[in-house]
Amino acid sequence: MVKSSFISVISQEEKEENKGSVEFQIFSFTNKIWKLTSHLELHRKDYLSQRGLRKILGKRQRLLAYLSKKNRVRYKELISQLDIREPKTRLN
Repeated sequence: MVKSSFISVISQEEKEENKGSVEFQIFSFTNKIWKLTSHLELHRKDYLSQRGLRKILGKRQRLLAYLSKKNRVRYKELISQLDIREPKTRLN
């Protein structure tokens, strides 16, 4: 099952202006994650793609943590738009 529709929440004009913003990077990582997930449903033993997926998940998690520290409102909006679960926090 390959998902043909990916996130297109950001308009084309905003993409060209804000390619370096944290939100855009999280959007692009989420698209890559969905593409790799659909690829791995068909090719279960593609271990290099599994490794790439884990690396992208880690990058997205770090960006989400950064955004939640800097601006909680934008973080909540982004989480709801992308339909991402909020990561569990570690208790020290």
